[in-house]
Amino acid sequence: MKPDEPEPSVDRIHYSRNQRTLDLSFNDGLTGSLSAEFLRVFSPSAEVRGHGPGQEVLQTGKSDVQITAINSVGHYAIQLVFDDGHDSGLYSWSYLHDLTRRQPELWREYTDRLQSAGLGRDADTQVLTFQP
Repeated sequence: MKPDEPEPSVDRIHYSRNQRTLDLSFNDGLTGSLSAEFLRVFSPSAEVRGHGPGQEVLQTGKSDVQITAINSVGHYAIQLVFDDGHDSGLYSWSYLHDLTRRQPELWREYTDRLQSAGLGRDADTQVLTFQP
C-alpha cells in the first residue's frame, strides 16, 4: 500500500454457510470471496503464524471447516470462530484486503507446501508420492 492511500476498510461482509465463503467488499472497490478453509489456514493467529519467521505451522485437514461466528473487533477487524475450535485470529481490514488481493498466489504456495510435505487438505489424509 502506498503512503498516500487510505487504510482499506470493509464496506460489506457476507458469509454463505452453504458455500462456506466470506464475501468482502472494500472501500477501494476491491471485492472477493474467501473460503472458510483459506481463512483458517491463513489465520493471523500465533498458533498458525508462529511468533516469528520460520515458526509457521502448516495447517492440514481444513477442507471442511466452517465459520460459526463473526465478531466485530472495534472498527478495524473481525474475529472468526471456526467449528474446529480455532478462534484466536484477529483479521484486520488490511490483512483481509491483502488475502483477497493475493488469494491465487497464496493458495498455490499453500498447496505446494502441502504436496511437498506429503500432506493433504482433508482431515486424516496423508498423501504418499512414489517415483517408479
